[in-house]
Amino acid sequence: MRFPIAFFLTLVISAACASADQASSGSLKLKTDPAGVAVQLGDSPVVQYQVQSVPFKPYVKQFLSPKGINILRDAPHDHLHHHALMFAIAADGVDFWSETPGCGKQLHRSFDGPQATGSNGHRTVGIGEHLDWVSAKDEPILREDRFLCVDQSADQAASLLTWRTTLQPAQGKTEVKLTGSHYFGLGVRFLESMDKDGKWIYPEKKSDPVVVRGDERLIRATWCAYTAIADGKDVTIAMFDDPDNSRHPATWFTMTQGFSYISATLNLWKEPLTLKANEKLSLRYGVAVWDGQVDANAIDTLYRKWVQMVDRTKKE
Repeated sequence: MRFPIAFFLTLVISAACASADQASSGSLKLKTDPAGVAVQLGDSPVVQYQVQSVPFKPYVKQFLSPKGINILRDAPHDHLHHHALMFAIAADGVDFWSETPGCGKQLHRSFDGPQATGSNGHRTVGIGEHLDWVSAKDEPILREDRFLCVDQSADQAASLLTWRTTLQPAQGKTEVKLTGSHYFGLGVRFLESMDKDGKWIYPEKKSDPVVVRGDERLIRATWCAYTAIADGKDVTIAMFDDPDNSRHPATWFTMTQGFSYISATLNLWKEPLTLKANEKLSLRYGVAVWDGQVDANAIDTLYRKWVQMVDRTKKE
C-alpha cells in the first residue's frame, strides 16, 4: 500500500515513541493529519521528510538546528530537482537524480512503524520506509529499504540525523549496474544565504582534492563539514561516513560558486558498482547541524560518538 504522507522527526530527549493520531511523552509529541506525520519537541519540528506531492523521489525537506534554523533549500527555480537532502544515483543507465524526461522514480510503498531505542547512553527515534526504483516505463530496477532516525543525546549542541539506505536488485533482475555523475549520492542543497561565502572543513586525514570543474572538488575523508551564515546566523553542517560503508572513506563532492552543495558519493562516475541478484548495498550516513561556527575537533568528536552509537544489528 502506498501512503501519500510526510513525516517529521525531531530532537529526542525521551526513549518513548508515540503512534496514535496525537500522543506525547514528556516533551516528545507525535501528531498526524491529512498532510502527514510529525514528531516534535514541544511544538517545534526539527526534520521534515516529504513523500506527498513528490513525483520523483521522497526527501528530507527541512532540517533545523537546535535553535530552529532550517539549513535546506528545496527545488530552487533553476534546479527544481535539488530537493534539500536527497539520495539518488543512476542504475542500469536510468538517471534517478536529474528529474528530466526519461528519468526514473523512487516510489514510496510503505512505512514501518515508528521506532524508539535507547542504548550506549543515547536515545533515538526513527521510521523505516520501503521504496521501489522504477524506470520511466515503470520497469522495476531496484528495491530500497530506507531508515531515518534522529539522536540528540550524543551532542546536546547539535541536531543529528542518521540516514540508512539498503539497495538490492528488483525481483527478477539478475544484476544492476550502479553509475552516475560525480555528484550523485546523498546530496544537500543549502539555503541561498549560505551560498558562495561559506567555508569547508575536513578532518586532518583526507585526500588531495580532485578538481572537476570550476570550484567543484572531490575529496576522500571520513567526514566533511560546511560553515556559513543562514539567514543572518552562523551554522555548521557536517556529513559523516560510516566505516562499514562501501568505499569508505566517502568521496565528498563540494562546491560554493553559483550555489553551495555537498554530496556523499561512492565515486560511481569513475568506478561503477554491480549488484548481483542476491547482493545488497548498505549505506549509512550521519548529518549534523550546529548553531554557530564549530571547529574540526568538535566535529570529529561527534563523528566518533556517532560511529560508536550506531546500532549495527540493524545494518543489512
